[in-house]
Amino acid sequence: MSMRAQVPVNTLEPDDNLCFIREMGIEFVTLSLRPEEVEIDTLLRVKERFSKFDIKVSDAFCTPLQKNKIIQLGLDGRDAEIDKFSNMLYVLGRAGIEFTSVAWQPNGILRTGMKAGKFTRGGVSMYADMEEIGARPYANGRDYSEEEIRETFKYFMDRILPVSEETGVRMALHPNDPPVKSLAGVASLFYNTETFKKALEIAKYSPALGLKLCTGCWLEAGDLFGDLMEDIRTFCEQGRLLCVHFRNVSSEMPYFEETLAEDGYANMYAIMKQLVACDCNAVISIDHAFRGYESVGGQLGAFAYPTGYLKGLMHSAEIELKKRRYKKY
Repeated sequence: MSMRAQVPVNTLEPDDNLCFIREMGIEFVTLSLRPEEVEIDTLLRVKERFSKFDIKVSDAFCTPLQKNKIIQLGLDGRDAEIDKFSNMLYVLGRAGIEFTSVAWQPNGILRTGMKAGKFTRGGVSMYADMEEIGARPYANGRDYSEEEIRETFKYFMDRILPVSEETGVRMALHPNDPPVKSLAGVASLFYNTETFKKALEIAKYSPALGLKLCTGCWLEAGDLFGDLMEDIRTFCEQGRLLCVHFRNVSSEMPYFEETLAEDGYANMYAIMKQLVACDCNAVISIDHAFRGYESVGGQLGAFAYPTGYLKGLMHSAEIELKKRRYKKY
């Protein structure tokens, strides 16, 4: 199976949007769930409605569980929150959904803000000035050490891995973004290749834990993150790549803007060719889109062009590497 392009949706996606997604040649979506929607009847109803547009749910996530401060900082009540995550896995398993997402960043993705920058063609996108971000006070009242954060991850893994293995619903771990050792007073779990290997070790190398390979995070840190091409090869061979976030940035830290694929500093076609050459079978999306315009489709409109560009790169790489063939020419 080759890579499958996808776009993000929610349970209330209008029919017109689903028609537009299908007309883009997109067959898979990642489904965002609110906490009250994590129940089997809702998921089966959504899947049935989407199927009328020939659209499949490749994965689903609930942000309050994916980036849960109580679990990730080891606060009072974490067992109850872990039980909610566990229940989500059972629900997704019953609904036949392959995987969900985990991001060990209790304060979310940190950016300086959104603006039309030097590299965004007038579009409004996220940017990061690490001097500004690094000067921020503790976000959670005190400093959380690397040892504490690894302990909270181990505590979670020890309880969730058996459920993930039982249900068959895998977890895709996203890097910390920006990928630095500590953010807002919280040590990062996964900010380079070596730290991801440590996360796998904590998870006892269970196949239940996979990777959400965010090219943007690798590019934000450059060689300090790791060798992206070699990491693609290694993680494909290991069967760890569940999802690829395909994103370019204007430069390495300490300052970067999120750009269209063709406008950043990295050769995204070379990255795509490596994914295809390594027989990556993950779902792939463009990750963060620019801020959209309601008059031209809102968020989905903002995803349309870069997703088409992504598909063009993917198909070109497949043709060049003789993994896609046509009857003529």
